Amino acid sequence: MGAGRGRPRAFDRDAALERAMRVFWERGYEAASLAELTGAMGIRPPSLYAAFGSKEQLFREAVELYGRTEGGVTARALREESTAREAIGAALRGNACAYTEPGSPRGCMVVLSATTCAPEHETVRTLLCDDRRAMERSLRDRIDRGVAEGDVPADTDTRSLAAFYATVLFGLSVQARDGATRDDLLAVAHAAMASWDTLVPHPSVR
Repeated sequence: MGAGRGRPRAFDRDAALERAMRVFWERGYEAASLAELTGAMGIRPPSLYAAFGSKEQLFREAVELYGRTEGGVTARALREESTAREAIGAALRGNACAYTEPGSPRGCMVVLSATTCAPEHETVRTLLCDDRRAMERSLRDRIDRGVAEGDVPADTDTRSLAAFYATVLFGLSVQARDGATRDDLLAVAHAAMASWDTLVPHPSVR
């Protein structure tokens, strides 16, 4: 069999995936054309299909990469901060900064890539909807942990509280894409955390 047989890897798959991620992040799933993707990745369409299977599978891998890298701000804050309040606040502030990082697309890839899709791309919309729901669950899990550890009152409605802060977090992404500055977003994060004492019940005075 000749040396030219088979499918040699003529490109760095990881680097190509990272470049594709940035196209999807900037353009969204449907608007990212095959020409834009392959141009950014430095490959031809047959190589894209050989390496990733399909545009949708490429997108799924890009979303997973985003979650492990650029989109990992919230997970780190929830994991590293010592109280639920500090964790939520750090997540909001950290994302306000990440969403306005010079040289990166503005906003969150998971929030902005596909809120609506043509019927044939419903699986993509569902993927991102599930990711957003998972983010809200992670906020609730961290607040529930705060209840267990005693820094959040036991009678707190953790479901509603998590939904509120998830809505703020997703809204920051939309505002960033619409041109809000970092200071604008940090002001929103500050206002949202100032609401904590209103939303979280005070311990009963006995």
